[in-house]
Amino acid sequence: MQVTLMKGKIHRARVTEADLHYEGSISIDRNLIEAAGFLINERVDIYNIDTGARFSTYVIDAPAGSGTIGLNGAAARLAMAGDKVIIVAYAGFDAEEARRFRPRVVIVDENNRRVEAGGVSAAVALAEA
Repeated sequence: MQVTLMKGKIHRARVTEADLHYEGSISIDRNLIEAAGFLINERVDIYNIDTGARFSTYVIDAPAGSGTIGLNGAAARLAMAGDKVIIVAYAGFDAEEARRFRPRVVIVDENNRRVEAGGVSAAVALAEA
């Protein structure tokens, strides 16, 4: 039996830009991509906290440390700069693997910088809990 679990997420990120004329995707600060365990071109679901919109797209990288969360192409119609979003990737696991797996959860501040928990990133602290 296969089950689908959350693999990783970036929680309450602020959209910094929306470019309707760029070929689709979501641009994410490289540091956040790595912290969440996302891959370039990986499908992610976006949940817009401000509007309730839910949609899928794929990840492209933005410069590390930039704080960029940019919606491109058609996705730019579903959120605007300033909206808060949750970005989630899922993966399939067999039942035994699923019992052991711990997702990466990255909590960010208003500037899309990782929030630290006792000197350890929130992603690492939650994954090790």
